[in-house]
Amino acid sequence: MFNAFERAVAGRYLRARKGERFVSVIAIFSLVGIALGVATLIIVMAVMNGFRSDLMGRILGLNGDLSLYGVTRSITDYDDVAARVRKVPGVVSATPLLEGQVLLSAGNYSAGGVVHGMTRQGLTDLSAVSSSIIAGSLDQFDGDDAVAIGVTLADRAGLNIGSQITLVSPNGAATAFGTMPRVRAYHVVAIFDAGVNDYNAGYVFLPLKAAQVYFQMPNAVSQIQVMTKDAENVRPITQAIVNTLRDPRIRVLDWTRSNNAFFGAVQVEQNVMFLILTLIILVAAFNVISSLIMMVKDKTVDIAVLRTLGATRGAIMRIFLMCGASVGVTGTVLGTLIGVVFCGNIERIRQLLQKLTGTNLFNPEVYYLEHLPAKLVWGQVIEVIVMALGLSLLATLYPSWRAAKTDPVEALRHG
Repeated sequence: MFNAFERAVAGRYLRARKGERFVSVIAIFSLVGIALGVATLIIVMAVMNGFRSDLMGRILGLNGDLSLYGVTRSITDYDDVAARVRKVPGVVSATPLLEGQVLLSAGNYSAGGVVHGMTRQGLTDLSAVSSSIIAGSLDQFDGDDAVAIGVTLADRAGLNIGSQITLVSPNGAATAFGTMPRVRAYHVVAIFDAGVNDYNAGYVFLPLKAAQVYFQMPNAVSQIQVMTKDAENVRPITQAIVNTLRDPRIRVLDWTRSNNAFFGAVQVEQNVMFLILTLIILVAAFNVISSLIMMVKDKTVDIAVLRTLGATRGAIMRIFLMCGASVGVTGTVLGTLIGVVFCGNIERIRQLLQKLTGTNLFNPEVYYLEHLPAKLVWGQVIEVIVMALGLSLLATLYPSWRAAKTDPVEALRHG
């Protein structure tokens, strides 16, 4: 497409001579702007992807991909229902669960919390908890005097293995003096770190039988928590479970409906950030236009001489296209390398900045996660590269066209 003559002239124009430094400086700024825009866009999109993926994995890992609820707020034949659900293709596990709101109290510490009552096997199947035990074990998670708590709750309340934590439920027994809350103390047998601060601070696990006694729901659970092989395609499995059960007393709710607003907000934010950061590349593309227009103005006499020597308008246009495209391609490649390397070391960079500044740049109590995630999606990286190259190429069209339309007679007459 470009012959040796055109490449030689374009290369000569890119190397600024004395008196042409200003045009060269603008071209360098254009290159840096494109590189920074591409790198920033890749980094932000990777962080948003990592945030969504990590958040989804942790939330669904603790709450299940879908849940079965009784229309009367309880399910009595839960063992039979869970057994039937496990036979549905795509289902990994179905765990009966009893959930209730309580006040957590230990010493001078008290805070609201959520109790999840489940069997030891059910808690073992909940890998987000069972794989993150940092103290104690689930071997003692049985009987009516055991509880597993999160590491944040343990730190705030000063609890260790064997310590007692008191659960207070507002739904107590009615007496002549009013409703008396239920109060019961349990011994800590395991401490977990689920990686989500809210769960570590406010969720506790009781053996299912103990929870049924505490909440006065004998032989009943509040829901059945289901894990699937593919959470992204949970809707067909949800429909298959509905078709298998065909029970009007049970309703099935998957994460796309229970948490759809939350994850939808994350997706909208990601799209908006993409549009906003694209403006950086657009501004850099306008700098390319400015530098090329100034170059064309400066090289008017040269263009006239080249036309006189036999260069066609197409050749002139291709020369300046190469000048502008070189800036765009170099900036895009440089920005892609910076973005990919930064994403691969983003957690190390965060820790280094924290040490240098002495501040917490990613507070888990604010951002819901305990580290800064980044997930490169190469399809998005390619989209960014194509967009940057496309904007850079479009930016060169008008100046190149103006250069090709230069009248050599008028240029030499006034040159």
